Amino acid sequence: MTELLRADDAGIAQAAALVRQGGLVAFGTETVYGLGADATSDAAVARIFAAKGRPRFNPLISHFPDADAAFAQVVETPLARALADAFWPGPLTMVLPRGENCTISDLAAAGLPTVAIRVPRGDVPQRFLREAGVPVAGPSANRSGLISPSNAYHVLRSLEGRIDAVLDSGPCAVGLESTVLDLSRTVPVLLRPGGVTLEELRHVCGRIVHPDDHEDAAPVSPGRLASHYAPDLPLRLEAHEVSPQEGLLAFGRALPGAGLTWNLSESGDLEEAASRLYAGLRFLDGEGRRRGLTGIAAQPIARTGLGLAILDRLRRAAGPRSAG
Repeated sequence: MTELLRADDAGIAQAAALVRQGGLVAFGTETVYGLGADATSDAAVARIFAAKGRPRFNPLISHFPDADAAFAQVVETPLARALADAFWPGPLTMVLPRGENCTISDLAAAGLPTVAIRVPRGDVPQRFLREAGVPVAGPSANRSGLISPSNAYHVLRSLEGRIDAVLDSGPCAVGLESTVLDLSRTVPVLLRPGGVTLEELRHVCGRIVHPDDHEDAAPVSPGRLASHYAPDLPLRLEAHEVSPQEGLLAFGRALPGAGLTWNLSESGDLEEAASRLYAGLRFLDGEGRRRGLTGIAAQPIARTGLGLAILDRLRRAAGPRSAG
């Protein structure tokens, strides 16, 4: 059962405690209600994908109570700080390279070298985020593909029984998702229009590449690249046998004969498998290369629920690599 919490001191404290314990709590911002979880925990982030029925491990936006907390996770630039001064707290998400001390999970970042950060506007979300004390991943609090929720009852209609609680702060003021701006490239790229307009952004940034620009190739948003984190060792999918020269990404009962094995879930639990996916790929790649292995074989994954997202991610990891 999903608990409806009032946005008072007790409700905010309970919501924050649930997040710290690995739970899922929907919370209102000025844009839409987000489905909050500890962005530093692979297991908690996996629960987001399971609850939403999200078809891919798309990057999730991590929310913070203030700019300093957000920039502690990334490589800050003067332009990013200028945008924060102009639009934070507010409906602007910035995509920046991971910082040296970044604690956001690979699953929340979809294996990319960048993370998406935002400081939402409003007393309740800022108090909640400050009380939580961790970066809070927060995609829209609805089943994937449905309309984003702008009040607590929209959330309950979509996610009742699938999440732990909803922190009810009333209707959202904007009701439209945040603008997403990629600052990891030479020229900023607008990945998603939203609550901060292109004209407002250009007043601070100058030139911005927009997907409709004809002089530039349409940019690829996070989560849609042909290959995200791809291991250096070749990755082979749907393996029914494995050689001693290969590392094995197992699921369920592991195939015999591998030179090295990482089991996503011995019991065949898809949530556990999702939470262990990126760590497993990195382990098999790094340790496998140290041991002189020639590749990685991935056992078949169940094609239901989170299994489809895991398979999507594995196909991307096994996909063509860009030269250089």
